[in-house]
This record gives sequence, C-alpha cells and structure tokens, in this order.
Amino acid sequence: MASSPKNKMLFRADVNRFYDEKVRQKKKPHHEQERERFFVRPVRRREKNAKWFDIGMGIDLPFCIIILILLVVGTIMMFSASYAFAFYTQDDSFYFLKRQILFILVGIAGMILLSFFNYNKLHKAAPIVMGAAYFFLLLVLILPSGDGGVKRWIPLGIFNIQPSEIAKFAVILFFSHWCSKYYNKMQLPKYSILPGIIVFGSISLLLLLEPHYSGIVIVGVLTVIMLYVGGMKTKYLIVGAIALGVIILLLAVTGGLSYAMTRMDGWGQALSAERGTDLWDATWQTRNSLYAIGSGGFWGLGLGQSRQKYLYLPEPQNDFIFAIVVEELGLIGATIILLIFALLVWRGITLSLRAKDKFGKLLGIGLTSQIGIQVVLNILVITDWLPNTGISLPFFSYGGSSLIMLLAQMGIILSISRTANIERQ
Repeated sequence: MASSPKNKMLFRADVNRFYDEKVRQKKKPHHEQERERFFVRPVRRREKNAKWFDIGMGIDLPFCIIILILLVVGTIMMFSASYAFAFYTQDDSFYFLKRQILFILVGIAGMILLSFFNYNKLHKAAPIVMGAAYFFLLLVLILPSGDGGVKRWIPLGIFNIQPSEIAKFAVILFFSHWCSKYYNKMQLPKYSILPGIIVFGSISLLLLLEPHYSGIVIVGVLTVIMLYVGGMKTKYLIVGAIALGVIILLLAVTGGLSYAMTRMDGWGQALSAERGTDLWDATWQTRNSLYAIGSGGFWGLGLGQSRQKYLYLPEPQNDFIFAIVVEELGLIGATIILLIFALLVWRGITLSLRAKDKFGKLLGIGLTSQIGIQVVLNILVITDWLPNTGISLPFFSYGGSSLIMLLAQMGIILSISRTANIERQ
C-alpha cells in the first residue's frame, strides 16, 4: 500500500529534525560536549543501575564511610583510654579529646580539599616533597632534645611536627614517580637497587640520629613494597635483605644500635620478669599491655571500664591504645576493628589497581600499604611479638601531625578514586 503525501511529509519532517539535532550537537563548544559526555550520561546510567560500590565521577563512598567509622570509633576509644591520664597530668579529663577533635577537623578539611586535587600534579612535585622531608629531618636534629634525649618532634605550639611522618609520604611519592617514569627499566639494578639504597640509606641515617628505629622499619618496608610493585626483580630483594642483615650486624657489634638494644631488653619476657629487677622495670609497659589484653577476655569489660588505663599502662592514648580497646571491647570488638582496617586496605588497593595510570596505581598502593604496615606492627608490639619501638595505630592513637598527614593521604586516595577505571553496567 503506497504512502500518502501527508505521511511522506511527516517522515521528511522527522528526518530533518534528526539531522538538525545532529548539526546542533556538532556546533556545540567542545567543553559542553565534554560536560555532557562526563556528567549527563553517567548520571542517567546511575539512575538506571544505581550501585553502592560505584566508582568514577565522584569519590568512592564506601572508602569514605570506612574512614569515618574508624575515626569515630578511634576517637571514642582514645577518649576512653586517656581521660584518667589526662586528669592526672593536665587536670582536665577532656584535654586529649579536645585536641584530637581539632586535629580531626583540620585533617578532614585537608582530606576533602585533596580529594578534589588532581593527584597527577604530585608527579612533578615528588623531588620537592623529598627535599622538604630531608630539610625537616635535618632541622629536628639541631633542635633541643625531648624526653629521653630523643629528637623526633618540631614544636609548633598546639601540636608538634614529626618529620618521620613527612618522610614516609615522601618515600611513597618519590618511588611512585620514579617507578612510573622508568617502569620499563626497573628490572635493571641502576633503576631499582641504586635509588632504593640511596633514598632508604640517607633517610635511615637521619632517623638513626634521632633515634627513631620504628620509622626506619616502616620506611624500609615501604621502600621494598614500592620498588617490588614498581617492577624490581625478586632476586634483588634477597640480595638487599642479606646486605641489610650484614649492616645491622655490624652496627650492633660496633655499638651503633645502643638505643635499639635498650629497647630490646626484656623483649618476650614481659610476663616472666621477677619483681624488683631491672627487667621488671624495662617490661612495665608491655606487661601491663598484656594484662589489659588478658583482662578483656572474649566480650571485654565494657566501654570505659578498663582498669589498666588508671596509670598502670603509661600514656595509654598513644602507641598502646589497642590494648585498652581489647580490654574494654574484648576479642570480638578488637576483631571487628581489625576487619574494618582490613576492609580499608582492601578497598584502597582495589581503587589503586584500577587507576588509569601507573603513577596513580603506585601512589595509592603505597599510601594504603602504610596503614596496613602500621596496624600489623602496632599489634605485634602490644602483644610482645616485637620490641617496644613506638608505632602509632592509625586513626586511634593520639597525635597531631600523624593524624593530619594520614587524613591528607586518604584524600589523595579519594582523588585517585575519582578517575578509577571500573566497568559500569
């Protein structure tokens, strides 16, 4: 049946409108076309198939929620662990809580700002950040010593800057820059072992002069992780481990590790020391940490019900805060918190692996690995599996520079999550 003249006219009108629309789209400025490409279409797709774990045009919501959970729980436990010590030393039970909340607000502001920051701009800034780290590590050595004769903090009034925190970030950033730039050459010693020795060796020397042995351990582990993920051959790790063992042995024999050796006194003997001996005094903090962990049992004594925080465990708001967590929340509560940490590390590495460039992958993996390393080492210390070396627990331990730096680094991971290349359905 032939089409009527009226139908033909309607058909031509539809065709004309179609081509007019195409022409109008082509005449649009490039920035408007890009805006529709990156904002309009994904929104429609999200409305169609909304997913809680969707990543792409915005920051990763699950990662933000995990951070907030750890911050809230960590702040509550920090206050619970510190109010008795704060009242005794500062005559104010809320002393540490008020300062910690201030640090959190500053850190969250930095995290939000950095989540909108283009992390690729850090590529060229890596040498500058490394230079700043060396400057602060040298500056702290010429300042007056703190408690125990150590030089680890630069006083700035309300809080202190700990140069080792800047050094950790600088190492991660530098090797992310280096390995992504020379990725195809990382199997050569010139591009893997040599820069690793130079960077780790120089930073370790400065940390040794403070002295800050836990910082050396963390920087060393981060260096190995970054170089290995960046493409270094496995056999070089074995050679490096042997060389490091020889260096440590030489330092121990020549007395270069005298401070570290005092930290080793009583290691593994916290529960076997006899009263009235030097060993009893040397293991006081670790022993009371074990008492707290043992007292918690399966379900814990209840929030706020710790006994060891009443001046038995020295400065419970710092490195040994997780012992109070176990005492009050028990094995169940402690396990749940460790699972949340594991979820944070898993999520951070997942986001990093799906970044669109090698620099983003390496930077995200390094920043996330730092959290995992510190959590593991902190648990090993409070349970006497490692010597008492002073390793803070992320999001829980009291501290200004460490918490602000940590939240700023989480902001960089959120910036990476904005460009994560994840398939949408």
